[in-house]
Amino acid sequence: MKRHLSFVAALSMCFFASNTTSAQQVRADTGGIAIGGSVSSSTINIGIPQEKVDELVRDARRSLEELTVQQRENIVLLKEKLDLNERQVRAALGILGENDIPPERLAAKLVEIAERFKSLQATASAQPGDDPKIATLKADAQKAVEAGELTKADALLADVETEQRRALDRLAVNAAETSARRGEIALTRLRYSEAATHFANAAGVFPPNSAYEDKRIGYLMREAHARYRQGRELGDNDALRASIGQFKRLVEMTPRERVPRAWVNVQNSLGRALERLGEREGETTKLEGAVFAYREALKEATRERAPRQWASTQNSLGFALYRLGERDAGTAKLQDAVFAYREALKERTRERAPLAWATIQNNLGLALSRLGEREGGTAKLEEAVFAYREALKEATRERAPLQWASTQNNLGSALYRLGEREGGTAKLEEAVFAHREALKEATRERAPLQWAMTLNNLGMGLSLLGAREGRIVKLEEAVAVYREALKEHTRERVPLDWARTQSNLGLALFHLGEREAGTTNLEEAVVAFREALKERTRERVPLDWAMMQSNLGLALSRLGEREGGTARLEEAVAAQSEALKERTRERVPLQWATSIGGAGVALMLLAERRGDAGMAETALSQINEAFETMRDGGDAPNAAIYEQQLPRARAIVARLRGR
Repeated sequence: MKRHLSFVAALSMCFFASNTTSAQQVRADTGGIAIGGSVSSSTINIGIPQEKVDELVRDARRSLEELTVQQRENIVLLKEKLDLNERQVRAALGILGENDIPPERLAAKLVEIAERFKSLQATASAQPGDDPKIATLKADAQKAVEAGELTKADALLADVETEQRRALDRLAVNAAETSARRGEIALTRLRYSEAATHFANAAGVFPPNSAYEDKRIGYLMREAHARYRQGRELGDNDALRASIGQFKRLVEMTPRERVPRAWVNVQNSLGRALERLGEREGETTKLEGAVFAYREALKEATRERAPRQWASTQNSLGFALYRLGERDAGTAKLQDAVFAYREALKERTRERAPLAWATIQNNLGLALSRLGEREGGTAKLEEAVFAYREALKEATRERAPLQWASTQNNLGSALYRLGEREGGTAKLEEAVFAHREALKEATRERAPLQWAMTLNNLGMGLSLLGAREGRIVKLEEAVAVYREALKEHTRERVPLDWARTQSNLGLALFHLGEREAGTTNLEEAVVAFREALKERTRERVPLDWAMMQSNLGLALSRLGEREGGTARLEEAVAAQSEALKERTRERVPLQWATSIGGAGVALMLLAERRGDAGMAETALSQINEAFETMRDGGDAPNAAIYEQQLPRARAIVARLRGR
């Protein structure tokens, strides 16, 4: 007698349609957008819409006469808002046009460049001891800055630097400051590597432990920060590694006993650099180093001495612990992250710092959501939903549109997980609504990667809704949504996000395949899961790798059921066995149940075709273990589905035993 399997995606457990005869599970994967690190997140308001800024940047090289009346008016407005002259505004727009700045960050970068212009203007053009030639060159450089001609200013300062180095013994301090000013000009032009070189040159003027040691350390600190920004903003991991090495040396150069505040700042800077590199690498050493650095900083930056810095460091610590917890099969790191966030909220209150409070609430929600996935039940997921809704009270669409969109996306992911476990469609429909809301601000043009991540999560809700309602149209929409997301989630650009989206595309194709007579969509699902495994390796992300193996095994099992023979079923059992190498009962009991149950289903089909009673008894035991674990773990809907499979499995065993 032919049996028809039906199963639905789960993050850590499974749902099976009630009219099926055997149980399997595919796990979908969310990708929340975290706002971590610094808590100083806010919307930059420069008085004109973003699209107008984009237009001015695009036309920066045109003469003033070639601009439209509206563009000229916007430049006048920017002069007032940024407190720059017209040439400096045009120069700042030109700098943005020369650099690959994401649209959503143009306004913030414009303000940053304006502040650096003002800083350059505020610095005296001449210093005591300058000879007439140097004073003239500096005055000309100052005029060039005022005219927005940074290339000319840099060239003039290079001449100053040359003149000063000829008399290094008496002009060492001035020469170093000139190099540093060149570094500031490079930062203003967003040329971080160039800036780091200038700051290194400034530090190099002074030998170690000279009378100017504090100045030397200050320049080295600015060099390290410039390399960090090169690594963070431009994806340069070598620059991040260089900044980490520099910060570690600076920890030794600024001992806690002598300069406690400087030591705290260096520890926090070191933590941020380690955290950013750790996010990009597969191993956890860098993230563990970040946690250690933040904990060191907290020894000096106590709540009593420096409450704001203490809260900021607690938030940074929480985010590093959260990233570690994502990769750890247990829950200890995630619980520590929750604790750190709750500590930060004691000082970063809604009344004192509303947007910072909202940021930490969002990060708290992420940690609670991941804990809820690991622990089973719904309590932690409900806490996560509450935290996100709290964050949205201050991170509104009007005040902080992209932060609002990010939190809406995270809210949708938590609602999706709740919907998996509670059954029905209410929470899933809420999740889909939240993701659609997020897409109103997280557009492809403004924030392409955030757009793709939100599409990925929207597709998950549509896919599970389609599977539960038996509506092919929703499954087809989910497939289309995932294919859109892959236009930005490319393997070259964001390999792990690409793999996540491939995985979820495979899930939607799998559900479509359940509802077709042929095998085309099931075969495409197998391809998508195998693609995901190219980046989601066991070494890099062991639990995600196990999830992929389990999903692949379930798709192969369904293909084997339809095609006849035993080859596909043998592949399915092998894939589930691979998954169980990481999904142990002790570490992740509900995910273990997913894979042991999937293996049992495939093994039962294989046993029936081979007429192997012993194999059938093993399969029956595996299905029963999956049922009991799901039942005891609080996943009643999936436990009920496994329970429905047991009579049929027992009947097969009895028939093969001749009873």
